[in-house]
Amino acid sequence: MDGPVYARPAISKIAEDLGPYKSTLYIGGSDGASDIGLLRAHGITTVVNCAVNLDINLVSGGVDEGDLRATGYGDIRYYKLGLIDGEGSPDTMMLGAYYILDGALRQAMPKRATYPFADGGNILVNCRSGRSRSVSLVALFLHKQQPDRYPTLDDAVADIREKRELRPDEWFETPKPSLYEAARRASEWIDLVEGRREA
Repeated sequence: MDGPVYARPAISKIAEDLGPYKSTLYIGGSDGASDIGLLRAHGITTVVNCAVNLDINLVSGGVDEGDLRATGYGDIRYYKLGLIDGEGSPDTMMLGAYYILDGALRQAMPKRATYPFADGGNILVNCRSGRSRSVSLVALFLHKQQPDRYPTLDDAVADIREKRELRPDEWFETPKPSLYEAARRASEWIDLVEGRREA
């Protein structure tokens, strides 16, 4: 069951100067992720959708024909993760999500017609309302990428709650405990994968 919904911005700036292109990272919900004008206004060139139960068609000029859905390029690079809001996703999905977000920040596009995207730009991480799945992933990312600023996962979550305007009476589910635990476990695995500690 979803908790109460409070008014908050469609997207919220969370962190700046990330990755080789000095990108800004935002969190938002479906209303922000589907608003091309808003994305353009904030220099967002990439959307990382965390939600398994939310699809956004960002294809430009595609036409549905019968059972065939529109395909093609969009104005925005789009990555889809498919996390469940609560229990149900294997913890390894959060680990994969971390590396997808890291890859989206660092990816250098081939200079060919079939890759009509510029390198760099800002990134929006979204889920349905930008309160749990996206908060978990971005907290994990900031904790691992900026450990001097966010020495613990709790430090990153606290900062995101403030910047995303998440109210204290909803903190019990922002993020959901199972997603927070998945982020905590992914943090340990990242340390092993990247040689920061031994098994």
